[in-house]
Amino acid sequence: MRKTNNLCADIGYISLNHAGEQLCGDHVEVAGQDESSTVIVLADGLGSGVKANILSTLTARILSTMLAAGLKIEDCVETVAATLPVCAIRGIAYSTFTILRLVNNERAEIIQYDNPSVILLRDGKNVELPAIMQDIGGKRIFRSDVMLKENDVFIAMSDGVEHAGVGGVYNFGWRREDIVRYMETLWHVGFTAKTLATILLEETNRLYEGNPGDDATVCVVRIRPRVPMNLLCGPPSSRDDNNKMMSLFFGKEGKHIVCGGTTSSIAAQYLKQPLIADLDFPDPDIPPTATVAGVDLVTEGVITINRVLEYAKNYLEDNSDYERWSQGRDGASRIARLLFEEATDINFFVGCAVNPAHQNPELPINFNLKMQLVEQLSDCLTKMGKRIKTSFF
Repeated sequence: MRKTNNLCADIGYISLNHAGEQLCGDHVEVAGQDESSTVIVLADGLGSGVKANILSTLTARILSTMLAAGLKIEDCVETVAATLPVCAIRGIAYSTFTILRLVNNERAEIIQYDNPSVILLRDGKNVELPAIMQDIGGKRIFRSDVMLKENDVFIAMSDGVEHAGVGGVYNFGWRREDIVRYMETLWHVGFTAKTLATILLEETNRLYEGNPGDDATVCVVRIRPRVPMNLLCGPPSSRDDNNKMMSLFFGKEGKHIVCGGTTSSIAAQYLKQPLIADLDFPDPDIPPTATVAGVDLVTEGVITINRVLEYAKNYLEDNSDYERWSQGRDGASRIARLLFEEATDINFFVGCAVNPAHQNPELPINFNLKMQLVEQLSDCLTKMGKRIKTSFF
């Protein structure tokens, strides 16, 4: 079996609807060929509203599904052309598109049709991508091929981003070189792909003065090394398994997060280290953290994980809670930073013991809730592109 490198793709995208429209005319679709190869399609449907939404969704789905199945780009584009005819009135295609195909996390194949050209930031500077023009079914398709380097950032966007500020802040819209300069200043910070996409789209919305004259979508792909992370939640169903669970957990490479009072006591006992409670309450709704030498972060259990789940759901939507968890000192914010920003591969160790404190009918917390929280959080993290493995004890 061919060994792949230690790189992976952090993918984040976000859209802004045309003023007055409930649906976005742009659509992003991500499809995996395997663990190290991914197809990302950003499609921009003609016009805005329901029709544009249907057209862009169809285009993105057809292209991503066919390419992920290994079909040639010529066949994929011809299928789209046959499925979505040219607009009879304007004589232009119903949907434009940008495709980023990552192969073995070693190279990127970029295929573009009538969307703004993809920006590549390498070592903090813009790199012009050499492109070959190809005629496929009467469409001028531009193709680029580039070998990947760690910390490469690819920025794909719909033309609504470049049109921002037309007739207002800027006479002719936000020029490509202005967008490049704006994003170059953010490259060094190490933001996640979703955060970079959010920052660029917020600036786009500002230039539209909060009244977008077009749908605008940004999709960012950040190439980064894999980073493992381990989270332990709850004691095992049998006390006899305490040592087994702890030795497997602490034997894993990467940082270690322990959630729950009983669980942290067991971890402290296993490590033969004192458990020191922190009396500081940075967030009055989140129980304070604690310290155990050998553990990167010790927090309370269910309440903290529930807040992390809220942040994860918001991250997948408009990421509006970013400032709260990116700067917060409470346990939930610190877990969010570790899982959302740092980790690429997350191992959940879930103890199945029933906590007697949770059996009080007055409390809306039970064993099933903990399982649901972990399951929902795992689901959100998978949607963020993380590799998740869950072990039950």
